[in-house]
Amino acid sequence: MVYRAPSRRKAKKDFVKPNLIPILDAVFIFIFFLLMSANFVKIYEIPSDVPIISDAEPPPNQKPLALTLKISASYIEIQTGVPARTYTRIGKAADGFYDLEKLHSTLIDLKNRNLKEETAIFEPIVDLTYEEIVKIMDATRELRNTDPALFAKDKDGVEMRLKALIPKIIFGNIQS
Repeated sequence: MVYRAPSRRKAKKDFVKPNLIPILDAVFIFIFFLLMSANFVKIYEIPSDVPIISDAEPPPNQKPLALTLKISASYIEIQTGVPARTYTRIGKAADGFYDLEKLHSTLIDLKNRNLKEETAIFEPIVDLTYEEIVKIMDATRELRNTDPALFAKDKDGVEMRLKALIPKIIFGNIQS
């Protein structure tokens, strides 16, 4: 018998590259499908500033308002001044919720006397639901159409109508 060399060794074939186009098409279709089937959830956040320490002294003829709202289980205590002293307490209404109308009218009275005040400090003493915090913040921030018009002088000395009651809210004792 005569030894014969294997035919694979004699016939050299060129290496054929695999066609990647169908694989890439499938990957792009899969990515497109995932993007279209994803649920994009809008996340809501409560905008709040961080408490800061200022070295600037208030004008000598004007005492700082230092408006603080201490929120307990049965009432909202409004404190003013440095050191803080109780201005008023606003209890819950007959329906068991905080009396936000009374809070709003009290803050309007305070704003009338301190037109340049823009900051309120929230100090919740109890755990509150998100909805309760937002309702209290709305009563503190927003000026309604039925509220009396408040005017303050801007930097140029021109009287401008205020668009917000107390726009900046700082949380004083965030525990969690």
